[in-house]
Amino acid sequence: MMEKLKLNFVYGFLFSLIFMSTTFAQTEDQERLIDDAERAKTAFITDNPEVKELFDLSAGYVIFPNVGKGAYILGGAAGNGVVYQNGNLIGFAELRQLDIGFQLGGQAFRQAILFQTKSELDKFKEGNYKLAGNASAVIIEEGKAKSVEFENGRAILTMPKAGAMIEVSVGGQKFDYKDLN
Repeated sequence: MMEKLKLNFVYGFLFSLIFMSTTFAQTEDQERLIDDAERAKTAFITDNPEVKELFDLSAGYVIFPNVGKGAYILGGAAGNGVVYQNGNLIGFAELRQLDIGFQLGGQAFRQAILFQTKSELDKFKEGNYKLAGNASAVIIEEGKAKSVEFENGRAILTMPKAGAMIEVSVGGQKFDYKDLN
């Protein structure tokens, strides 16, 4: 009986360690993602100061600090992001993109979607939010300020980080949302 109790204690202890380590690993990944998102927001504002006003005026926004894209005829992109409402962290998001057409290469970029109204943010939070290939995004390049404004209740910003891509393609992006809690 005593051996069985010791064995149960050891298994329980090991299970607790494994559970705690995976919980901490997830939290560390989330913290790293949050830090990356804050740096991405700073980069967007530094390269285009008028963007700060849009962040301040928006009901919420999602920042994807590291989106990777690759293609050879059929292309795809993916990234994880952080969602804010009224400047406060409320959750996390995933970006998935699929497109087809003449395209070749790979690249990394940042993307932010700013929601003009709470109802547009709520649509995003419902999950399964989509942007069609014709959704216009403003590409922010270092030292080249461009006019940015809300269109259809949102403003979409992208900023190249690395890589090169040739593309004439059609596709769209799909997003999933998960509450912080």
